[in-house]
Amino acid sequence: MTIPRKIGVLTFHRCINYGSYWQARCLIEGLRGMGHEAVLLDHYSPAINRREWRCALDPLLPTKSSVFDRLQYAVKTRRFLNALEALPRSARFELDDPSSLGRWDLVIVGSDEVWNGRHPWYGGHALFYGHGVQAVRLVAYAASFGSQSASDYLPSALVEGLRTFSCISVRDANSVAIAANVLGQRPETVFDPCLLFPPLLGRPQSSAEDPYIAVYGHGFSAGFAQAIRDFAHATGHRLVSIGYRNSWTHEQFLQADPGDFARVLASATAVVTNFFHGCVFALINKKPFACETSSYRANKVTDLLALLSADAHLITERSNYAQVQSLLQTPLEPEISGRLHSLRARSQRFLERALEP
Repeated sequence: MTIPRKIGVLTFHRCINYGSYWQARCLIEGLRGMGHEAVLLDHYSPAINRREWRCALDPLLPTKSSVFDRLQYAVKTRRFLNALEALPRSARFELDDPSSLGRWDLVIVGSDEVWNGRHPWYGGHALFYGHGVQAVRLVAYAASFGSQSASDYLPSALVEGLRTFSCISVRDANSVAIAANVLGQRPETVFDPCLLFPPLLGRPQSSAEDPYIAVYGHGFSAGFAQAIRDFAHATGHRLVSIGYRNSWTHEQFLQADPGDFARVLASATAVVTNFFHGCVFALINKKPFACETSSYRANKVTDLLALLSADAHLITERSNYAQVQSLLQTPLEPEISGRLHSLRARSQRFLERALEP
């Protein structure tokens, strides 16, 4: 029998980013579905918000967005903020002063790059390492060091914060290596909350009459973009860019809110991405997909696909048009579904153990 717990989730829920929103929402909804009183710990920083919003209005820097695109990104930002307001949250508190937060049965830190010291504005913030958090138990679920290298220095105060966690799980091999190095014990690898508690959005619309390929990300290489264009032309597909402008696609859906993002990927014929959650939502919806690697997201993307034995979906400079064509018109391998099932069960077991009184 589940004993209801008062749970706070500490993550980057204020980022104007589809992955940040959905992993926060899926974890909250999953915990509530398990019978717990779970809310997002609503940290707030005017300085960080300004930086986040500036990035949201001009996300392709150093390439400047046009005035028209900035207006579209402003609509997207407002829609994100409205979606955030609808999520269960604690009373708002200052990021640098969590003293008003009160005491919790359990605080779960994670489901994002919460320990990435290279994050442009949250990097190395002590709160995400447990400092100032008042909880009977402190747990890390699917936390990540992101693009931070195992050779990077981690201040002793942050290491001591990590030692206060009752149990730690991470979502990629790089984070396993860093945590094992500084703590002397190997953490468990678990799924991103979107894969553990997939969002329920109803039946996706069929794209059979007007087929399209969803494009999620930016900064794609010219060769990869041309291969996708050639494939779309040969097969009669539109290319719909979701959330960011990609000038080589047929359609730009820049103002998409988190719900739009999930529905567009669920109804697409296939997914093209260089983002972690582009892969995640393709996997959730069992869509053919191709992911181009990028240096900033290499750790989490490559580790996720390696975990699922789906490395073939990674595209590099050595890939050719035939590989891209094959990936976008071939159903996902049955072995991937089997691995998803077993790793989802393993992640569920970890979370259940972590929630025990």
